[in-house]
Amino acid sequence: MFTTRPTLQGTFGMAAGTHWLAAQTAMAVLEDDGNAFDAAVAAGFVLQVVEPHLNGPAGEVPILLAPAGGPVRVLCGQGVAPAGATVAHYTGLGLDLVPGTGPLAAAVPGSFDAWLTLLRDHGTRSLREVLTYAVGYAERGHPAVERIGETVETVRGLFETEWTDSAAVYLPDGRAPRPGALLRNPALARTWRRLLDEAEAAGPGREQQIDAARRAWREGFVAEALAAAAARPTMDTSGERHTGTLTGDDLAGWHATYEEPATYTWNGWTVCKPGPWSQGPSLLQQLALLPDDLPEAYGSPDSVHRLVEGTKLAMADREAWYGDADGAEHVPLADLLSPAYSAGRRRLVGDTASHALRPGSPGGRTPRLPAAALAAAGRGRAVAAGTGEPTVPSPVAPADDRVGKGTEAFPADALPADAARHAGGPHVDRNGLTRGDTCHIDVVDRWGNMVSATPSGGWLQSNPVIPELGFPLGTRLQMAWLEPGLPNTLAPGRRPRTTLSPSLALRDGRPVLAFGTPGGDQQDQWQLHLLLAAALRAPVRGGLDLQGSIDAPNWHTESFPGSFYPRTMRPGSLVVESRIGEEAVAALRARGHRVTVGPPWSEGRLSAVARDPETGVLSAAANPRGMQGYAVGR
Repeated sequence: MFTTRPTLQGTFGMAAGTHWLAAQTAMAVLEDDGNAFDAAVAAGFVLQVVEPHLNGPAGEVPILLAPAGGPVRVLCGQGVAPAGATVAHYTGLGLDLVPGTGPLAAAVPGSFDAWLTLLRDHGTRSLREVLTYAVGYAERGHPAVERIGETVETVRGLFETEWTDSAAVYLPDGRAPRPGALLRNPALARTWRRLLDEAEAAGPGREQQIDAARRAWREGFVAEALAAAAARPTMDTSGERHTGTLTGDDLAGWHATYEEPATYTWNGWTVCKPGPWSQGPSLLQQLALLPDDLPEAYGSPDSVHRLVEGTKLAMADREAWYGDADGAEHVPLADLLSPAYSAGRRRLVGDTASHALRPGSPGGRTPRLPAAALAAAGRGRAVAAGTGEPTVPSPVAPADDRVGKGTEAFPADALPADAARHAGGPHVDRNGLTRGDTCHIDVVDRWGNMVSATPSGGWLQSNPVIPELGFPLGTRLQMAWLEPGLPNTLAPGRRPRTTLSPSLALRDGRPVLAFGTPGGDQQDQWQLHLLLAAALRAPVRGGLDLQGSIDAPNWHTESFPGSFYPRTMRPGSLVVESRIGEEAVAALRARGHRVTVGPPWSEGRLSAVARDPETGVLSAAANPRGMQGYAVGR
């Protein structure tokens, strides 16, 4: 079968991710005798420089790691809600949702501490050695990708009138970064250089220096600047100026933590995900809902229908049950993944598409959905999807202004508002109503260490740039509800349920595959497709057909509440790449799906690395969509 690129194979090391400079940075660290964890950390910091519209230093990152010969662990880089982030505080301001931008939406930043914890505990290189690549790109510049300038142009009015410190970085001389032009961020380079100086002043030890840098972030000059930025009144998506709740005490009191992964075994594959403080277990639920005869039907309209309906059921459970809850409100994950519960849910999949939001009752519990979700579901019609990470990160629409080629096409103004907007790229208005996105990096080394990470948040369009630091605060609190009593209700010290969801899969107890994608609510839909395709497609040179699995036509549904402000949904929706073909589209519409046909290469930004535990052969592949992701290795 035709693929856009070969699946890479080798024995030394492999890296794949959403930007070629990050993947190549990871490979450079491997070539310098670093391990997969050193490489992932270096690549993670480079992503903050070269994809500032997709992630930043004050964002967050969940990391799945499999040390050679050791157990799979989750390293949680998702910060918690500040002590002052109570429902009463937000509703007292007249808000019914956490704004999508501005300091009110800022959780405790988690990315920096998570990356440094990974480096300290599992890496071998010094902090200076892994940071040198990002410092160089920030200081000397990197060729800007198209999306940076596009994003800045859409937020130009906000930058010029309200967030003027952001304009100083991203609109120098009044011009947005042009594709291929060198983009520099000297303030960010100075921040990292100061962190390095303070770290090395603490003593000669590698771990000692890393912990000193963590303290400088959580309690020193970085923390002071972050807290001061949160206290400044800032225009946000509410149309008003608000101050945030993040304080120095919040920053000092949090650090990244290790956890056991949530797991499920399907067809010999044991899939590991972050826990239900993320949407990760929804992939496990989708696997648990697969019909026994799927391998025979995989790729047909019938199998797509059944996968879509399973996705809707899993995501309805996400809305009713997932969150950073414990005690009496704990998430009943064992019941949600149990054979009896899954069998009952599987019987709900009929011959026609459901447009309803149908959470289940694991262990006999009564599901409770947010009132806003019930209202959106009750309307029973397509509405504009929420802002946040894009669901169709596709190229600009064709010149004839029609979306979709090779099958039925539609004028952009005839599509649902959300699909039409995606066709033109990110959307940001004067009040900061934004669509950001996310990054991803996977690495495997010759010793068998494997890591998968999905950094996000702290986008250039999420909050004003802090001039003395060179980056903005994040906005992850927008994913929590202001309705009391829900698993994902905003509460001090709780993590807002995140869409960020890297994956690691094992065969016979041994790590084989690390993979992931940006895409907000779509991450665990697109990853399902990759896993199924990799498991069911014919091998390539004796190994997994990673590139073919990534290249295969993909789809997603938005028939559940979006995780981002303003938290709306499109009941019965199904967005497909035009390469799926006219007959498949017609068959799916006949089953009642509200099908939107997108451009041929528009669904997902997947990447993956793999290792054959029998032979030690490594492989990698990356997404061709968007002309940005790349895999490297030897």
